[in-house]
This record gives sequence, structure tokens and C-alpha cells, in this order.
Amino acid sequence: MQALHTAATGMAAQELNVEVISNNIANLRTTGYKKQTAAFQDLIYEHIRRVGAQASDQGTILPVGVDIGGGVKTVGTPRSMTQGTLSQTGNDLDLAITGEGFFKILMPDGTFQYTRDGTFQMDNQGRIVTVGGNLVQPSITVPNNASGLTVNAQGQVSVTLPGSTSSTIVGQIGLTRFINKAGLLPVGNNQFTDTPSSGPPQDGLASVEGYGTITQGSLEQANVDVVSEMSDLIAAQRAYEMNAKVISAADQMMQSTTALFR
Repeated sequence: MQALHTAATGMAAQELNVEVISNNIANLRTTGYKKQTAAFQDLIYEHIRRVGAQASDQGTILPVGVDIGGGVKTVGTPRSMTQGTLSQTGNDLDLAITGEGFFKILMPDGTFQYTRDGTFQMDNQGRIVTVGGNLVQPSITVPNNASGLTVNAQGQVSVTLPGSTSSTIVGQIGLTRFINKAGLLPVGNNQFTDTPSSGPPQDGLASVEGYGTITQGSLEQANVDVVSEMSDLIAAQRAYEMNAKVISAADQMMQSTTALFR
């Protein structure tokens, strides 16, 4: 019976939906996390009576047809790149982006990855790095005798050097944007890599038209709405249960039909 296979595809789809929702909830407190949703499409149809076909010798046309669907399939888990709320931390090297753009990170193999997580630190050479020790681009080194580190909205990093009453700019943190942010490939550690779908990286500066601004002493929170996720979770569970009931009903019908012909 086709209903068994159809309902099975529905159960598989909702199982994946729950996995996506659970990952969103698990990352509720992950800095810069962007939520995902599961996208579905119906499967190919069996056309028993094709709509628009000739219905009689007089040339009448069928206004409706008989089409039996084959179920559902998952076509993607698109990521929402909407802005998350900013949370103040007071740490000098905690940076948040408001608007477009990603921080550019140099990896040990010479490639670049991109992140919205501005939880930065300083290594033993005074360079600004991620919590994993990878260099923020462009590379900035803070003198070991400097004090009063500030980062303005344009990403300019300034410090006060001994014997000076004015601040000195020691570097500028850049931002990178993409034509299609949702096309970036997540690789873990709050980081992404570019893909043919995202388009090539476009390096620029904060506060320049098309790029966001940088806020010092804050971090961008995940854009996950826990109430919405819980509502979606309940809906997915109900859909899974209904598909399970379809399988149970189809099985009972098959058993009844078999008993009639014994």
C-alpha cells in the first residue's frame, strides 16, 4: 500500500525537522549563532487521471484529475541571517557587528573563515586572535606596554602608549560581506567558509556603505526565539504522530483485506 511509504517519508521529514529545532535550542546561548529551518517539498505524483485530458468523444475536458502524491522530501536547511540582539560584557576585546559583515579569520592552513562571534583575545605576542588562537584580519599587534585599548565603530583599534596623553591607532579590524550570506558553509566553532552559492568575499571597512558597524564591549547573541522554537517543536511532534497513525491505519487495512481473500 502506497500510504505506508508516503507516511514513512513524512515521519523521516519530521524527524529531521526535530533535529534542526533541537540544534537551534542547543545553541540558544551561542554567540553569533544563526538559526536554521527545515524546508520541504512534495514528491513526484502518480497521475491516474491527468487534469486537462479529454473526457469524452465530444471533446469535453477533465476539470480536475486524480493525482496520488508520493510523500515529502527535505530540500534544505536554510539559515536565517537576521541580526541578533547585543549583550554588553564590558570586555575590551568583545566586539559585536550591527548590520552586514563578518569578521575575517586567518586559519593555520592559510585559508580564511568568517564569523559573527567577536569574542576575541590577545596572544603572547600581543596579536588579536579568536578564542581558538587564530588571527583576526587584518592582523593587529598591540604593544605590550600600551593601555586603554579602544575599538571605535569603524573598527579602528587605538591604545595609549607610555609618555603620551593621546591615543594612537595601531590597526583597523575589517569586515567581509557576501552577496548571499545564507550560502555560507558552517564549519563549526562559530565560523563559516565561502561557497559558490555565497559568492566571493567582499572585504571592506565597518561604517562604510553596505557594511555594518562595530560595538566594543558587546557580543551578538543567537537569533533564536525560544518561544517560536518550542511551538515548532510541538507542531513537528504532532505531525510525526499523525504520520505514525497513518502507518498503523494502513497496516490494519492491509490485514483486513488479506483476511477477506483467505
